[in-house]
Amino acid sequence: MCGRFALTLPTDAMAALFGALPANDLPIVPNYNICPTNNVHVVWTGENRRLSAMRWGFLPFWYKTPTDGPLLINARAETIAEKPAFRDAARARRCLIPATGFYEWSKGDGGVRLPWYIQRTDDAPLAMAGIWQGWGEDRLPTCAIVTTRANDTIAAVHHRMPVVLEAQDWAKWLGEDGHGAATLMRPARDEVLTYHRVGTEVNSNRASGSDLVTRLAD
Repeated sequence: MCGRFALTLPTDAMAALFGALPANDLPIVPNYNICPTNNVHVVWTGENRRLSAMRWGFLPFWYKTPTDGPLLINARAETIAEKPAFRDAARARRCLIPATGFYEWSKGDGGVRLPWYIQRTDDAPLAMAGIWQGWGEDRLPTCAIVTTRANDTIAAVHHRMPVVLEAQDWAKWLGEDGHGAATLMRPARDEVLTYHRVGTEVNSNRASGSDLVTRLAD
């Protein structure tokens, strides 16, 4: 799964990287502790590519309130095409969710949650596969991150990981380049990602600052 991530790329650089027109109400960056229900940066396609803010926490159309059911921050690649909450979005409303890195947790002695920061080995931004949907009368834009089984690298920390898309696959995932998006829902190659231990401060959703991603001394 993916339950927390960081984004440090400036808005102008993000818009240029994805070739997207930025909205005026984007979340503030850098943010080293992006949490569920926060607004996040999302790249999606309408008449052209857009960089917009969306609530991280997908809301199915039948929810009467945002808390009417489980908080859907992730959608499993293996079942996304079948789940009533996700299947329409998986066909027609796919998006990219930019990140600099994301956090996962393993269990230490006594059940202590040990956080790890995961990023690309080449230090480039991540483009995580996502889906989105407008909810309610005001069509509140909401999104979820698509996850898959962990590759051999990430399996040492957690059994799930976001679907990480390479630049040559962005157009296909967004539906700009024909069919075949389902073939992209697979683990990243083992060499694409690396990770390191970080301090337990990030266990709090109130923590902030660049120290959250600093590698702990061995």
